[in-house]
Amino acid sequence: MVKTTSPIQTETLHTQNGSLQKERFIAAIDIGTNSIHMVIANIDPSLPTFNIVAREKDTVRLGDRDPETGFLTEDAMERAFATLKRGQELARSFNVEQTIAVATSAVREAPNGSEFIKTVREQLGLTINLISGQEEARRIYLGVLSAMEFQEQPHVVIDVGGGSTELILGNGQEPQCLNSTKVGAVRLAQEYITTDPISKQELQWLRAYIRGRMERPVEEIQSHLSSQEPLNLVGTSGTIECLATIHAKEKFNSNPNPLQGYSFTTEDLEEIVELLASLDVKKRADLPGMSSRRAEIILPGAMIVLETMKMLEVEKITICERALREGLIVDWMLTHGFIENRLRYQSSVRERSVLKIAQKYQVNLDYSHRVANFALSIFDQTQGVLHHWGTAERELLWVAAILHNCGVYISHSAHHKHSYYLIRHAELLGFNENEIEIIANIARYHRKSKPKKKHDTYQSLPDKTARKLVSEVSAILRLAVALDRRRIGAINEVYCHYDPDQKELNLELVPADPNDNCGLELWNLEDKKVIFESEYGVKVTPQLSV
Repeated sequence: MVKTTSPIQTETLHTQNGSLQKERFIAAIDIGTNSIHMVIANIDPSLPTFNIVAREKDTVRLGDRDPETGFLTEDAMERAFATLKRGQELARSFNVEQTIAVATSAVREAPNGSEFIKTVREQLGLTINLISGQEEARRIYLGVLSAMEFQEQPHVVIDVGGGSTELILGNGQEPQCLNSTKVGAVRLAQEYITTDPISKQELQWLRAYIRGRMERPVEEIQSHLSSQEPLNLVGTSGTIECLATIHAKEKFNSNPNPLQGYSFTTEDLEEIVELLASLDVKKRADLPGMSSRRAEIILPGAMIVLETMKMLEVEKITICERALREGLIVDWMLTHGFIENRLRYQSSVRERSVLKIAQKYQVNLDYSHRVANFALSIFDQTQGVLHHWGTAERELLWVAAILHNCGVYISHSAHHKHSYYLIRHAELLGFNENEIEIIANIARYHRKSKPKKKHDTYQSLPDKTARKLVSEVSAILRLAVALDRRRIGAINEVYCHYDPDQKELNLELVPADPNDNCGLELWNLEDKKVIFESEYGVKVTPQLSV
């Protein structure tokens, strides 16, 4: 099934061949609407912990999109490309073993976002993964938990970005709410502020707009809280750190470094917003900790925080300097088995997300699990013989097998195409956009036509390797579907015997009932095996075990 990890236990020593594992360096890049941030982390597997050894940030403003088409502009893409190139050079100087790069709302929403990602991959060899708003929120939560203890008390994390704001509710274990709303500092500054200093009318309108957009996520969070529970608010992102710097200078004439754990009240923030609204952009740029680019967007960013604090009825906000970038590192450590015994919810986040989507679309899970087990069994028995895919690809097959029939929720007619659509837009947690695209395609090709170049969904896959994976693995899924044609579990086991001389794959089928001839399953296999035979260049011969 899906590989899971245990929760973190920071005191546990991880050893390999009796000795402590060596230090490892990885890089994480967050390609946001306003800025591109990069951190390089030194991972100590013996604890396991990580330290940030280098940080880079550049305000490239990918969110400065063409107002008519929504396209990323050439200038913005060139700025981003130059920043990513410098980041790669820095990563090489630390001999990082892997660079994890994600893009959020600006690239996600732009019609030419995928072209930008493709160009970066082709010219720099850097793979950028698009992540959904919910997945962004999940990883922000991971980053915050790597720096703060919640003591099982309810905390709301707010991260104000350029294009979106994430609100997360959790107590240190599984997040109870993961919200991402299209309200960001850059977005609001570009679309709704035309006066400088801002006019009272625009200020009032902007306040009402923010409250309207934040109403749903705030209400969802409140629905999970009891009236007796004190609520703690944690703020991340450059906008909130800048506000903290202004507050420290105005109130205490100090410059706290680091900002981790620094706090200010709702009343303090009201005064800061009043100050920011009274100044034009040039004068705002003279404030402590403020760059000229930040000065352009700080007011709407501050208003997002202020209005959210009022709606949540919290009195203060505490700064956490770790967020999405550090969350990428934690996620990598979890995926690679470094972390045990702390973030218990993470151990099965993918599996639980898949099953939640399956339930949403009323998938028959008994049937889907049988198909998934057949698919993984065939995958495992033919690995190294007919294909060379590994654990990661095996997991994607499992997800596609569980969800392959979800399109019936819309209509039985062409349900494989509906399955593609539902999976593609389901916001599966723990998966990046490329993985979701692959899963959706595998499910889409479990029946009817084989993958073809003319199919838009097939062409939307990121590269040739992904297309090869879909072609080969979806052929396995077809056999698995045929093995439970009546959906009654007529076949218990399937054993694969490959004859390399004859290029023949014999499928030995063990029936659940010795008196059942499994005629419908055998008939369906004759139909389904054709594409498998074509894909792998073998002859498939199914027969019942006697």
